[in-house]
Parts: sequence; C-alpha cells; structure tokens
Amino acid sequence: KRLTDLRYRHLFSGLLCTIDLRNNPITTYEALAAFGPPRVDFLLPHGTWESPPPGRVRGAAETPYADWLITIFDHWYPAPKTGIRLFDEIISLILGARPQAEMVGLSPSRLVVIETDGSIEQGDTLKAAYHGAPQTGLHVASDPIDAALLLPGVVARQLGERALSAECRACHIRRICGGGLYAHRYRAASGFANPSVFCPDLMRLISHIREQVRADIGTRFVRREAV
Repeated sequence: KRLTDLRYRHLFSGLLCTIDLRNNPITTYEALAAFGPPRVDFLLPHGTWESPPPGRVRGAAETPYADWLITIFDHWYPAPKTGIRLFDEIISLILGARPQAEMVGLSPSRLVVIETDGSIEQGDTLKAAYHGAPQTGLHVASDPIDAALLLPGVVARQLGERALSAECRACHIRRICGGGLYAHRYRAASGFANPSVFCPDLMRLISHIREQVRADIGTRFVRREAV
C-alpha cells in the first residue's frame, strides 16, 4: 500500500507471484491487480525432471499450470487491468518480436550473478537444478567478468535454437517456447538437453494464446475490410 502512494509510486515496478495451484486463479489475479501494479509476473515454481514441481507428474499429459494460467488469460485478455509479463511476452513472440525474457523465447542469457563473497555465478535460477549448478569458479578479485562468456554452461545459453534438445528442435512452437526456463530442463542423465518439465503446460498455454490472438487479428481484419 505504501508503494501505491503518490510519493513512492515511481518505485513500484510490479509484482512477482509464484503460482500455487491451490489458490483460485481469478481471485489471485484480482487480489494483485487491486494494487494497480504496472505489471504482474506469474512465475512457474522451480522444478526439474528429477524433482518435479507440485502438481506436475513426470511424463503426465495433464496440464495443471496451463489450466490455471489460461483461466486468468481468458479473464484478463478482453480487458487487462495490468500487464502480465508471461502473457505479454508470448503475444509479442507470436507477433514476431524479439524475446525479452528467459522464461520463453530464445534470447541469450544476459546476466551473471555476483555473490556476496565476490564469486561470479550464472543466473541463480540454476540452483533449482542441483547443488552448485550456477558455480563458475570465477571471482571478481581474480577474473574479468567477461571470462564467464567462455564457459560451456554460458555458451550453451547463447546458442538459441541450436542448444535445444532434438525433441524441442522438432517442435512447431520452439521459437516461442524456447524450451522453457533453462533450469527446468534438467535431468541427471542428460543435463539440460531436454524439454522443460513444464513442456505439456507450455504447449497448451502457448497454443491457446496463439489461437486467441489469431482469432482477434482475423476479426479486426474483417472489420477493417468492411469499413
């Protein structure tokens, strides 16, 4: 509430919300939108093929996270009260824009993390994969930050489509999905060369949004032709 005050509004850049399937999606969205945030970012909870997130059964066809998000999308899309980063990003990618986020699309990784002890590490979302996954062995006292660009784990995240698994490269939504968040692809036997553990959810969500956008464009085009 303090951030919504006029004196502090310039500091209010948005809200992050990790999805909890136990909560009603519309109630969750409306509760966050009530604060008038510039943007809401719904985050898939971290999980891998080794440790699936809550409600995500390894290899199952069910799509609990897509179902949750689609309920919000269908409520939000006709009359948005605020931006929703995941939806905005998917729509932009469908329309041919360049990706701006790690969670979808094929944009290269654009960050490293400087830990409190000076260690240079990859993005901290990799901690969800396994112990020590973000570590590079580099330190600000002895290494230039650019040295991280030569590490195999960093290089792999600069290759775009070429770094995807064979299954992802054959997928028709690969340039929109991008394989999902890098950490969510981890499987002990094959590292990160896998689809996201959320693959069925991403497929359903992106397909649903794409069909809605196509229908909307088609309707607008017909109206324009009629005029």
